[in-house]
Amino acid sequence: MSAPLVLEERHGAVVVLTFNDPERRNAMTAAMGAELKARVDGLQADGSLRAVVLAGAGRAFSAGGDLGMIGARGAEGRSDAAGQARSRNRDGMEAFYRLFLSVRDLPCPTVAAIHGAAIGAGLCVALACDLRVAALEAKLGLNFTRLGIHPGMGATWTLPRIVGPARAAELLYTGRVIDGAEAARIGLVNEAVARDETLARALSLASEIAASAPLAVRGVREALVRSPRATLDEQLAFEAERQAECFETADLVEGIRAVREKRRPDFSGR
Repeated sequence: MSAPLVLEERHGAVVVLTFNDPERRNAMTAAMGAELKARVDGLQADGSLRAVVLAGAGRAFSAGGDLGMIGARGAEGRSDAAGQARSRNRDGMEAFYRLFLSVRDLPCPTVAAIHGAAIGAGLCVALACDLRVAALEAKLGLNFTRLGIHPGMGATWTLPRIVGPARAAELLYTGRVIDGAEAARIGLVNEAVARDETLARALSLASEIAASAPLAVRGVREALVRSPRATLDEQLAFEAERQAECFETADLVEGIRAVREKRRPDFSGR
């Protein structure tokens, strides 16, 4: 029996999902995507879950899409005189994207721990997470144009929202690879640390999130996801609704009591 392509490990209220194909630098295949989606689906109804860390086994976070798959799709497209391959490739790639972007469907915040290379689609999955911690020397890049292919996996949607349109255009047009230190400087990742501290720092950040009131945090995540397409009035209405819900919770009582007693709150998620 082959080893799972995505590992799942529990750390209290935090779960670590790890790409597990180190010999191939965690190249992204449909099989790996299906396993990731299955893990995500399994976590959807877990009310005790407060944060998820996404990591990679071996030297790389993920070196990107499997080149064999990309090459095969290219060969099919070039040899199909009838033009049927284009629609198959289009639909197939969109389905492929959605397997890995299922991390966006998690109800709790996500943190990518980028200890090594995150290239192409590999970086796209990290961009789909809420937060990112990278090793100082990690290599990050959206090298699609240098492969002769248009970016995919949501790159043209997520990157401008994270680093701004001009910086995103530069990185996407050139396919330039940067290190973790530069990624932190331009806001592509939240912080850059020593390689052997990357996962520990991501777990620490996830634990900080987990210590906050889970219903409020989940509401914040939903608010941030909807914010780019909402008007201010719509967002005010959403915030007022979520605050009204929180007024009814035991966690609000605990939070106020903890402030008055000058101690850390112990939230129950109720």
